[in-house]
Amino acid sequence: MNYFSTRDKSLKFSFKDIFLRGLAPGGGLFLPSEIKKFNKEELNNLSKLNYKGLATEIIFNFCKEEVSKNELKSLIEKSYSGFKNKEVVNLKNIGDINLLELYNGPTLAFKDIAMQVIGNLYDHLKIAKEKTVNIVVATSGDTGSAAIAALNNRENINLFVLHPHNKISSVQRKIMTTIGSSNIYNIAVRGTFDDCQKIVKELFNDNKFRSKINMSGVNSINWARIVCQIVYYFYSYFRLKKDDISFSVPTGNFGDIYAGYIAKKMGLPINKLIVATNENDILQRVINTGEYKPKKVKSSISPSMDIQVASNFERLLFYIVGEDDQRVSLLMDLLSKEGFFKLDQSEIEKIKKDFEAVKINDEVTQTIIKNINDEFKFILDPHTATGFGAAKKIKGLENIVVLGTAHPFKFSDTIKKATGKNLEAPSHLKMDVDKKEKFDIIENSSSQVKNYILNKIK
Repeated sequence: MNYFSTRDKSLKFSFKDIFLRGLAPGGGLFLPSEIKKFNKEELNNLSKLNYKGLATEIIFNFCKEEVSKNELKSLIEKSYSGFKNKEVVNLKNIGDINLLELYNGPTLAFKDIAMQVIGNLYDHLKIAKEKTVNIVVATSGDTGSAAIAALNNRENINLFVLHPHNKISSVQRKIMTTIGSSNIYNIAVRGTFDDCQKIVKELFNDNKFRSKINMSGVNSINWARIVCQIVYYFYSYFRLKKDDISFSVPTGNFGDIYAGYIAKKMGLPINKLIVATNENDILQRVINTGEYKPKKVKSSISPSMDIQVASNFERLLFYIVGEDDQRVSLLMDLLSKEGFFKLDQSEIEKIKKDFEAVKINDEVTQTIIKNINDEFKFILDPHTATGFGAAKKIKGLENIVVLGTAHPFKFSDTIKKATGKNLEAPSHLKMDVDKKEKFDIIENSSSQVKNYILNKIK
């Protein structure tokens, strides 16, 4: 299995190479040279497995040259041993919607499902054996805490987490900033998540700097994140036992729903993938009109989706334009130079074969949270609420699974406003709310972030 770039199909990298690099040379994203497609008999065999067994079988297809199946099985067992639910995730009915709860891990968000595996892969692949690895990651609220939980106190690994200052919830921030381990550095950037993400990409594209600090990344630009997220699409399908299944996914950076697209390419009979956005609706606009044009980021009550540059959309773009790496490069150059690009009608129609997209604003999100609590005595976090809203707006679909992306406790102020309820921290959350926070505030500047990192690793 080789990996190439969305902007250069001639490249050939191993899984270990792309795991360390994250971003491809020239700024593209890595994709596998082949995607296994399961037939009906193989799907039937997979349906008999528990979540961890299913994860082993699916993830193995993308890393078999570097990890044996038995090694991967042990690694996955270890990765999910601390989850509240033995099956890692759980599927439940809320009215006529199927909710897949993905927040049973240590930081109460779906990011834990991939990040715990990634943390153990760093050890298994011996990436930091001979030289310290410095991981730099941008977070819109949940990736950072999941990365910290996975990489806290790892030998020969430093983790630098960039978050947008004052633009994530206080609980999201405290989960990150009260850990206090010597290998963890929290950086509050005076800007948006898009600014943080841009800085990380600039650092990756600076070959001299990347090589100097032995830099790696765990954002969803890292293919390993996508691979781990594919699993719960298969799990949902097997547990629901319905052929005509669709998924509604709250998403900002397009990684979580892109994993569903790969699951469909692997033979899972998914009908539609519904993109649920807040008012930062670039994905809704590009899917419905073909125009990819970032606007100014708006702060919302679903801050993890306050994103206008959805990095993983480039991976979908590669397939939509007929696997033409030069066209992808052209479109991404247009985005960089002109601030937007426009897909043609045939390309829009290709996207619409698999995707629907709906924008849910803050007012509607709060109403959804209130109504679900009133009717079903169940509390949704604001991101998951957008998934419910999008599922209700799309007509003619049955058997919809909404991905529950975060625990509502992480957004207690919003929940209090919508329902009047004060939420208690779940027992499996390891956070000392009274402990002093540890983070540094930095201007929105890649040079300042570079200098910060260099000073810390001296």
